[in-house]
Amino acid sequence: APVFTLNFDCSSLGCDCESSNCLSIRDHPCIAWSGLSKSIPVLLFFPEAAVSKDGNICSIGERYRMAFKIVRTESRLVRGLLTNHGFHEVHPNSNDFNLMWTGSHLKPYILRSLQDFQKVNHFPRSYELTRKDRLYKNIQRMQQTHGFKNFHIVPQTFVLPSEFQEFCNCFAKDKGPWIIKPVASSRGRGIYLVSNPNQISMDENILVSRYINNPLLIDEFKFDVRLYVLVTSYDPLLIYVYEEGLARFATVKYDRTSKNIKNTFMHLTNYSVNKKSSDYVSCDDPEVEDYGNKWSMSAVLRYLKQEGKDTTLLMRQVEDLVIKAVLSAELQIATACKMFVPHKTNCFELYGFDVLIDSNLKPWLLEVNLSPSLACDAPLDLKIKASMIADMFSLVGECRNKRCLYNSVCIRE
Repeated sequence: APVFTLNFDCSSLGCDCESSNCLSIRDHPCIAWSGLSKSIPVLLFFPEAAVSKDGNICSIGERYRMAFKIVRTESRLVRGLLTNHGFHEVHPNSNDFNLMWTGSHLKPYILRSLQDFQKVNHFPRSYELTRKDRLYKNIQRMQQTHGFKNFHIVPQTFVLPSEFQEFCNCFAKDKGPWIIKPVASSRGRGIYLVSNPNQISMDENILVSRYINNPLLIDEFKFDVRLYVLVTSYDPLLIYVYEEGLARFATVKYDRTSKNIKNTFMHLTNYSVNKKSSDYVSCDDPEVEDYGNKWSMSAVLRYLKQEGKDTTLLMRQVEDLVIKAVLSAELQIATACKMFVPHKTNCFELYGFDVLIDSNLKPWLLEVNLSPSLACDAPLDLKIKASMIADMFSLVGECRNKRCLYNSVCIRE
């Protein structure tokens, strides 16, 4: 049974009813009934529980003694949501848990020890997607196997120092600019633009990618979109894209000329970078989604539709991009699951896909984030992320069938 499928026992509830459809729980708002005979109770999660405690919502988790642990990370949102659904937090070293939420990959011996009712929030070898060099090499392999045009979802990229000569040969034909990224960093750290190979520091392994110098602009500002992608299985492959995302804006108006190439507030859209700018504008009203330097994805789509853009085609291309990126790493991760994971339902993973849209309305994959930030620095963050996490937990407890029963959109089965 999945982690949040409850082992129903009427006697434990002090009920003399012998039916699995016991009236004392059948109509509870946190319970959905699954299985062919609708006899398996599954725990549902409510986003409002992230910020307030309701005894009725808490009662089911407490009644079934559900437990979780958080290891090597800090997530107030995850802890608050689980605690207010009646889950009990256990020590990071405890093995008595239903859910383990961790900020890093798990050692093989931990995965092998999982019981069938336990879940962890990472698959083995997820770095095949989340390390920038591995992601690009996997997509490059798919380009070679299935045709360049079919997998042209990332800008041209070289891994340095091993491909420095190839980069120089390409640079001689197209002088850029190019963007430099460490292979295993996040939050905009170590990223900069160059217009000459001599400007590149090769003290560590880095990626150098063709800079997309024609980004789609809103009010003359560059932006990208953070999408939340949930994978519940790699064999068979099941991918869900959450219905909402976040658009992050640069804080300086975009200028295509090379004179501002070093202005990170113009060229980088990372929140961690732009929040340090004196021009950063935040919004304190969760119902206003199109103001300041952080918008909802829905607000961006509404804006683009008003501008006459084909947002239906755009989102279809975004979904295509997500599928192809995950497909590029499917074999390696599925193979690792067979080696290390004892039960098919043990693992799930939430990825943060960062997508840039160019002026031709073509989406480009910038990177895939392991353990995307769940920090809620603004009311809009909490509004979107609490609903997304609640939806995710409802999914990973239920989703064994081919169709998703909740809010997320299943884009590949």
